[in-house]
Amino acid sequence: MSRDFDVILWGATGFTGRLVAEYLNETYGVGKDVRWAIAGRNVNKLEALRTELTARNPDAAGLDIIRGDSHDAQSLHQMAARASVICTTVGPYAKYGSKLVAACVAEGTDYCDLTGETPWIQDMIEQHHEGAKEKGCRIVHCCGFDSIPSDMGTHFLQREAKREHGAPLDTIGFYLGKSKGGVSGGTVASMLNIASNIKDPKIRKALMDPYALNPKGERSGPDGRDQMGVQWDEDAQVWTGPFVMASINTRIVRRSNALTDYAYGRDFRYKEVTSRPKGARNYAISQQLAVGQNIFLALAAVGPVRKLMQATILPDPGEGPDEHARVHGYFNIRFVGQGKDRSGNPVKMEARVSGDRDPGYGSTSKMLAESALCLALDKDKLPEQAGVLTPASAMGDALLDRLPTAGLSFSLG
Repeated sequence: MSRDFDVILWGATGFTGRLVAEYLNETYGVGKDVRWAIAGRNVNKLEALRTELTARNPDAAGLDIIRGDSHDAQSLHQMAARASVICTTVGPYAKYGSKLVAACVAEGTDYCDLTGETPWIQDMIEQHHEGAKEKGCRIVHCCGFDSIPSDMGTHFLQREAKREHGAPLDTIGFYLGKSKGGVSGGTVASMLNIASNIKDPKIRKALMDPYALNPKGERSGPDGRDQMGVQWDEDAQVWTGPFVMASINTRIVRRSNALTDYAYGRDFRYKEVTSRPKGARNYAISQQLAVGQNIFLALAAVGPVRKLMQATILPDPGEGPDEHARVHGYFNIRFVGQGKDRSGNPVKMEARVSGDRDPGYGSTSKMLAESALCLALDKDKLPEQAGVLTPASAMGDALLDRLPTAGLSFSLG
């Protein structure tokens, strides 16, 4: 298809959108290797952003501006028709994303976002998966810290297991290690939006079901609910506690497995936890963090308390850490997998995934940008899949090749 732009960045003037725009401007320029434009509701803010980008790169003076509105379907269709890929940072997506997904499917336009909203993704799968397949477009959710390190880290370790041992691993555990980063106001807003609707039986079921994002008829398997307490893990030799993003990341990894004809095996098991080394002090810290997380989630489900937290202690959407905190942030994840080789002998493999910026903003913005470019520019390298997909099922090795540019590293051992 001939489109005006490779990528249109929707929500470019928001906190994360600006970071994506800065990354594209500084890493790829404007109109040279990538044809991209910035889009949003407020033209004055878009023009101010273009001026700021031009101060760093004079070529940005030619950056196109597109006006639209999340609630104006016609403007979204017009925008989608002009791009190979729509890259959006506008959330909570359950409030502002549905019409944009519908527009991209109708126009046969690829799409990527930063959502971590399991119930909304389930809705998008049910409403648009078959239509996107018919149109031949890729709707790819969760292209930030949730869930690229999880999804692509699992893809990487399984790829290496097949190369080395001739078979995928039966189990993989994700262990979040030492990390540093600020709290994302957008992520908090999405969590609170889900919490405000927790009484809805469908939403509650989607949050609790470990296979909620699998295709209909295939929402069962060996995995149970996500870990809520503190446990000693023999495989990794660490104390483990609950990880707040497990409720989305694990579902994405399982959907990747299902969409790739169960490349990891039908009995594949996957979990995500936080981790701390052995020792009484680390056990106590893990307990404190687990209790704190569980109390927060419980309080967020109570309307008056949730509103009070929003007004007093929680960051607003669009708020985030300053540049120093983003640049000096980082994350480290250890993957531990076990299975059998082609001869039936037991094997154990480990992988490391790390990022050179804070996970919520610095790394997330770069991951999203590279996902959009992968969809737009690497079409001949992508798996032959269409529909509502995951990062691994939509982009596979092509995205792995791009992520080092975004400061991510994938290694064995």
